[in-house]
Amino acid sequence: MSAWWVVLRKELTDAFRDRRMVLVALVVMPLAVPLILAGMSALGAKRQAEQLEGTLELPVIGAEHAPNLLAWLATQDVRVVAPPEDPDGAVRRQEHEVILRIDPRFAEDWRAGRPAGVEIVYDSSRPLQSGATVARLRALLAGYDGQVGTLRLIARGVHPGVVQALRVGDRDVATPESSFDLAQQMLPYLLLLLAFIGGMQLAVDATAGERERQSLEPLLATPASREAIISGKILAAAAFTLLSLLVTLVMYRFAFAFMPSDRLDTSLAVPPAALAQLLLVVLPIVLLGAAVLTALAAFARSHREAQGYLPLLVFVPMLPTLYLMVAPVKTQAWMLAVPFLGQNQLILRILRGEDVAPLEWAVSLGAGLALVGLAWWLAARLYHRERLAASA
Repeated sequence: MSAWWVVLRKELTDAFRDRRMVLVALVVMPLAVPLILAGMSALGAKRQAEQLEGTLELPVIGAEHAPNLLAWLATQDVRVVAPPEDPDGAVRRQEHEVILRIDPRFAEDWRAGRPAGVEIVYDSSRPLQSGATVARLRALLAGYDGQVGTLRLIARGVHPGVVQALRVGDRDVATPESSFDLAQQMLPYLLLLLAFIGGMQLAVDATAGERERQSLEPLLATPASREAIISGKILAAAAFTLLSLLVTLVMYRFAFAFMPSDRLDTSLAVPPAALAQLLLVVLPIVLLGAAVLTALAAFARSHREAQGYLPLLVFVPMLPTLYLMVAPVKTQAWMLAVPFLGQNQLILRILRGEDVAPLEWAVSLGAGLALVGLAWWLAARLYHRERLAASA
């Protein structure tokens, strides 16, 4: 039996004996991630429905100047309330999402046939909190403006189509699968984070932990080569991480399958084939994370020092997500060869139901596995150090 297989079985056996490790990796994380994402989606959908379909309480400054406008707004499920003394401050403090201010010369301009002034007071720095409400008020004012403008033209014997040079239609090619919300857009980062550091506890314990328990030296003294030993430990960490990711993706599918989606213009179902593709995409990151964590555990002088690198490792998968949020770009072939960035792009495409070409698979997997080989070589070099077996 190969030495690396013996080490692999030993490390997995020890890992499954650790109840805390099993509880965190196979129960807590697989349940927490899907439930958090599903909860964010449900709350976001509920809030959006309330903002778009519920009664809009609208503070109006100068309501006496435009009684007809307010009467029309009342027919559109808008309830006018008294304005606050400090409108700008009230919006900044989120006491009101939006306030309508009517120009004191509104009635005069209206009778003269001139554009009458209204002002929308809102805070553009809070698009998630008030963006839907502001858009709803803009649409209502545009609708009223269009109706009154049409009536004025008809009253003057002019066909309304005369002033309409274009007839613009909308054709949205987005599929229900591609119309996922912000919560689902967080899935690539969470998957890459779990894939990269999900096996940290096993990887650190298999090297730094065994060194502190003085059980690593007998293992290194066996006829097995250092390369075989390091390969078994890396594959054990990768296998444990893959199992955790598989359980997480299955729970993700079930969490969104039970969500009420009758009021959402999106598909929350994730086909089993897509789950398999997601596992294939993150496979290089799983192996890379296992190799890097094992190398860090061999480099660190103690179990605690190895765990101290965790904040730095958490930041690495975050970089492509932050970059794509501030500068969304079209996927290009070279991006698929960049670790984490390529996987992030492929995960989004798979969730959107888009096809991935064989060449794109080859570039992503080839570049990822090449980097894994480099990390494995570095870990193997660290395992050849004479002071590796010495406990801190």
